[in-house]
Amino acid sequence: MENLKKKLQQIEQSQVIEFLEAISPDRKASLLRQIEGLDFQKIPEWVKKYVKNQDSVKIPDHFDPAPSYPARPNTAEQVQRYADAVKTGQDLISRGKVAGLVVAGGQGTRLGFDGPKGNYPISPVQNKTLFQIFAENLLAAGKKYNTIIPFYIMTSPLNDAATVAIFQAADFYGLGSENVFIFQQGSLPNFDFDGNILLAEKDTIASSPDGHGGSLKALCDSGAMADMQHRGIEILSYWQVDNPLVRVIDPLFIGLHAADKAEMSSKALLKAGPTEKVGNFCLVDGKVTVIEYSDLPREAAYRKTEDGSLAFELGSIGIHLIDVSFIEKLNNGGDFALPLHRAVKKIPYMDKNGNRIQPQAPNGVKLETFVFDAIPLADRSVILQTVRAEEFAPVKNAAGADSAEVTRQMMVARAAAWLEAAGAQVPRKSDNAPDCTLEIAPSFALAADDLKAKLDQIPPIKPGSKCYLG
Repeated sequence: MENLKKKLQQIEQSQVIEFLEAISPDRKASLLRQIEGLDFQKIPEWVKKYVKNQDSVKIPDHFDPAPSYPARPNTAEQVQRYADAVKTGQDLISRGKVAGLVVAGGQGTRLGFDGPKGNYPISPVQNKTLFQIFAENLLAAGKKYNTIIPFYIMTSPLNDAATVAIFQAADFYGLGSENVFIFQQGSLPNFDFDGNILLAEKDTIASSPDGHGGSLKALCDSGAMADMQHRGIEILSYWQVDNPLVRVIDPLFIGLHAADKAEMSSKALLKAGPTEKVGNFCLVDGKVTVIEYSDLPREAAYRKTEDGSLAFELGSIGIHLIDVSFIEKLNNGGDFALPLHRAVKKIPYMDKNGNRIQPQAPNGVKLETFVFDAIPLADRSVILQTVRAEEFAPVKNAAGADSAEVTRQMMVARAAAWLEAAGAQVPRKSDNAPDCTLEIAPSFALAADDLKAKLDQIPPIKPGSKCYLG
């Protein structure tokens, strides 16, 4: 105990034991366990570099647009390269070298939904949840390539138990419990503006999840990395839980990543406008780097090329491929490589008199890591453009932009486009929107090309009808 007090004094954080003698023995034991879990070596650096330093984000003096592969090949050479990449990707998948990773630490609060966001029902006809859609995609891809594709799911302390219960109740959506690995991301202490760690209760350190970048640390800490290595997994397909259109296993993307010997790769959208709220893919000192939309200088955001398109047109959408060996390198024996970012927030806390204060204005700093900060640490990195209508419909808000209504409309629109590409007839309204509600199960088709062999299984679609292909 005296040693712990001394360590706290050395890092100027003695206030966390201010109420130690006023709480019960079991609560005291809980607080001491939390204190022992603090990173005593790094906290002084965090306070200096991130908490007290308001300009911790440094934008490079010079950066250029990052190169990318187009969504569709447009030269004979690219056609051949893409065809070869698809074969390479299919081979890696069929040999069991690829797994799925979804970061799912968030709650459905902004959607007016109680529970993990991954359990939000979103599919247009069957009302399948995000978790179910992702699991069915992995199961269908496994059947297509005659393999097992494990599913790694990062939760937060807030929703871990609920997520485990959801998967157990659903019998792991047919994947098998042995092929689903649910693990928690870490957390970091919250600070006031003077660098003091705050207490949420007399026996509880105020803390918050360490961001989606924390997934790459938690994979090692949780044993998920060891599980991957045991299985011979080489590449993780990474995505975020709010995007039901994501192609979770993409042979072309995997093949280009492998052919270019990349360690971490990304999918990108052509931005809808200069200030769309997505990260910007840039090239800094020869390394692919993401600069947040809020940090990109206005001049760069609006810069145009000779053909009138945006110079910085590639937006980051949280879809990546990450080599397992690269994740191991990032952790480097426990010394995690990703930088921290500060976020000024309203943080409830205990004052010196033991009163719980609910602040009306921002009063402190939360720290988090971003997964895209790993990209410039990779020896090589590939960017593949994708099409918004095909692969990006995040459900973030209860109404308006990025709402469930918009996401479902985009899911129906993609299903209609796939069906028409295969030769089926889809009724449309005067504004060309589908005059029907469509849903294509992953077990029926993982991509538009899969429908061509199933035209005889597609019933006539009547105006105003609901059609589920499963």
